[in-house]
Amino acid sequence: MKNSNHFIIMLILGLLFAAPYSFAHQQKSAISTVSFNPRTHSIEIMHRFRIHDAEHAVKHIFGKDADIIGSKKTQEQFSNYVNKHFSMFTAGSELKLTSIGYENDGQFFWVYQETSEPQVLEKLSISHNALRDIWPSQVNTVNIEGKGKLQTMIFDDSVELLEVTF
Repeated sequence: MKNSNHFIIMLILGLLFAAPYSFAHQQKSAISTVSFNPRTHSIEIMHRFRIHDAEHAVKHIFGKDADIIGSKKTQEQFSNYVNKHFSMFTAGSELKLTSIGYENDGQFFWVYQETSEPQVLEKLSISHNALRDIWPSQVNTVNIEGKGKLQTMIFDDSVELLEVTF
């Protein structure tokens, strides 16, 4: 009886210590915010990827030695990758997005962009395909705020381009 109680206690302790790691699997989702800044008349874009997803992605995209946590080169490569896979259009023409930077906060990898807000903006079309080229199940959510009510776009399955009206 003593050995079985010891085994049960050890099993419970093992499960408790392992629990945080069981949630460290890939989520295959990202959230971006497109925010209108009335003070600067700019559109600011923030992309948030779970660091665990980004770790797997960079190894797939850039090779097994890619390291999003310890390598500035890999971080810059991933930022450039995201910048190339996100675009915005208005009145049939693409808005020129400027890369502002990136950061790793330990839990998420952030990529920042911005552009000038067009003087007349009635509709905005967005394409967000980051990581969708390697994982068909990747879901990219884009929240648009600061110009009327909050609007949300969800890029999943075969969705390539979505549009909002202001």
